[in-house]
Amino acid sequence: MSAKDKAIEIVTKYAKLDFGCNDKIVISLIHKKQALIAMDEMLDFRNALYINEGSLAHQWLLDVKHEIELL
Repeated sequence: MSAKDKAIEIVTKYAKLDFGCNDKIVISLIHKKQALIAMDEMLDFRNALYINEGSLAHQWLLDVKHEIELL
């Protein structure tokens, strides 16, 4: 899955929680902010997840965060 696809998936999950349905998803600034908070938490917690700074996994998390910011 690409970083962009993952970003859309994460933000959409927050939108689905907010609206409680799968029919019409409206992504708002609030959903983006919620997803960015989640990504920041994952990046802060990366040491416990054994993700080293500069690794491919760390870069992928940064790429997903960047794609969320672009939405």
